[in-house]
Amino acid sequence: MTVKNLIEALTEQEDINFLLTNRIPRAALTRFMGWFSKIENPLVRDASIACWRLFSDLDLSEAKKTSFKSLHDCFTRELRPGLRPADPDPAVVASPSDGIIGAFGTIADGELYQIKGAPYSLRDLLGDSELVEQHRNGRFVTLRLTSSMYHRFHAPQDGRILKVSFIHGDVWNVNPIALKRIERLFCKNERAVIRTRLKNGEAFTLVPVAAILVASIRLHALDLVLNAGTRGPADYLCDVDVQKGDELGWFEHGSTIVLLAPGHFDFADNVKEGSRILAGQALLRNTTS
Repeated sequence: MTVKNLIEALTEQEDINFLLTNRIPRAALTRFMGWFSKIENPLVRDASIACWRLFSDLDLSEAKKTSFKSLHDCFTRELRPGLRPADPDPAVVASPSDGIIGAFGTIADGELYQIKGAPYSLRDLLGDSELVEQHRNGRFVTLRLTSSMYHRFHAPQDGRILKVSFIHGDVWNVNPIALKRIERLFCKNERAVIRTRLKNGEAFTLVPVAAILVASIRLHALDLVLNAGTRGPADYLCDVDVQKGDELGWFEHGSTIVLLAPGHFDFADNVKEGSRILAGQALLRNTTS
């Protein structure tokens, strides 16, 4: 058995996986990785990327660059132009990122779920009563990004970013094992609530949720990196038009995006729990178009 196979066998054991990825000093390790990943030393970079390959299915063949300054530079890599075109149908909501489809469905009077049998409330997730009312009986879908995936995310539809609220919190792992064990996990972790309006004026909201290790979210609309070190007001007013497919920012570690859409949107045929989706592929469809 190879070292990689041994690691995979161990991490497939739920108790061991949960201990290794959660029962550690999460905040301290996250701060350390934020510093370590930005070291621009060839030996540190090469050893870090080699270790990353050992623990994951990292594939850099789509990357725009062939060499990187640091682990962080590799993690937040751009792709070659044209590899993630947004679905051109104006009625289609495109996936904002590469990811694994988690829970999805109809929001039931302000309640949704992180996995089956594990509900949480919009109020706890968003912290904004007005926004809760706008999504009370809408649609939701969660996309989980693993560490090896492309970590930039894009506008799923044409619209306007009105406001971003950053909510401080913990940095639990967001894998399915943790979601089964930690109630309301998305409501406990650091996250950004990106409030947007579609062209017809309806609310469409993205909630990037940070996770263990770097746990930072870069948003171009604010020209900021939001993380535990963010100080001052947590609400940022915006007035930024975006077109479907425009890059909105990136995660600095694998995490999750929760999308909240109007209730008259239906899920695309390829939306199935546990299936993989690429940024730009169809996620939802506006049935009134």
